[in-house]
Amino acid sequence: MSKHLISLAAALALASPTFAQDEPQGAPSPNEIVEAASADEWITIPAEDLLVMTLAPDAQGNKRKVVIQLMSEPISQGWVENIRTLARAKWYDDISVNRVQDNYVVQWGDPNYDNPEADGEEKTLPEGLRVMGEDEYTSSLAEWQAENARRDLERQDEGVLLAPSKPEPYPDWHSRDAYASWVDFYSGWPVATSGFSWDQVWWPLHCYGMVGVGRKYSPDTGSGAELYTVIGQAPRHLDRNIALVGRIVSGMEHLSSLPRGTGALGFYTEDEFDKRTPILTVRVASDLPEADQPNFQYLDTESESFARYAEARANRRDPFFIVPAGGADVCNIPVPTRTAASG
Repeated sequence: MSKHLISLAAALALASPTFAQDEPQGAPSPNEIVEAASADEWITIPAEDLLVMTLAPDAQGNKRKVVIQLMSEPISQGWVENIRTLARAKWYDDISVNRVQDNYVVQWGDPNYDNPEADGEEKTLPEGLRVMGEDEYTSSLAEWQAENARRDLERQDEGVLLAPSKPEPYPDWHSRDAYASWVDFYSGWPVATSGFSWDQVWWPLHCYGMVGVGRKYSPDTGSGAELYTVIGQAPRHLDRNIALVGRIVSGMEHLSSLPRGTGALGFYTEDEFDKRTPILTVRVASDLPEADQPNFQYLDTESESFARYAEARANRRDPFFIVPAGGADVCNIPVPTRTAASG
């Protein structure tokens, strides 16, 4: 790792085998812990929970595909259901990226919906879309307990042993969050809670790569027709104010590198029409031919390897680092994903 950070002059000085210095030994890096995780610590994402978004080719003619994982129960399920409905109605086909605000978000949808430069008729939404209330930005303790019980039974029926308790030492980032009483991971998602009383609520977090639902002013909560992803420092002030519905698991580079808009909030202005990236299609992965379905896994956030990985992210002890940080922001512990074929 450190050899890539050495200055050119130092690198030339160390080029001779006589003076070559081996990388010092130390604790494994977070990536090394992930690479050593056992096969049974990886969870396959169902094709029904994946969206495949195909962008128009770039200026060099290279294909661009983005894969989005939709949020797990019990979080944001009304919006998730709407998104599947919109995708299956092919409503997302031929929309575009309309807003790219530096260090904030990329937003896509109908260019004639809630867009300062709109110059045409809005697309007609498909019938049957649900309307959610603002209370559905969070989930109650009862909903989480019911979903946990259902999953435990499902895994036991499949003969899967339930995950062991997370080992010590466990990083102290849970209680150090600036926006919530406690942060953790649930089924691979970064979440927070208001506390541990009987009326506690939980919600997902605006970390890098998370996907949310665009909306107008309250009480509008958005339908899922307008979506965005975080491309900058985690805007945690948006938590509980907008519905989060998923995250980018592949192709983030195609969105984060798009040209920034110069209009208000990063919208493309009238003379920046050529900067708008067309979205050709959006499909639920399970609706694609089997050979075309993406196959992704995430590291089980209840596994021993994830606990070791999270602790290593909070306290880097691999050779390049000198002083362990003693903690980490929850959004600085991205959940590892991989294609199933890499296992």
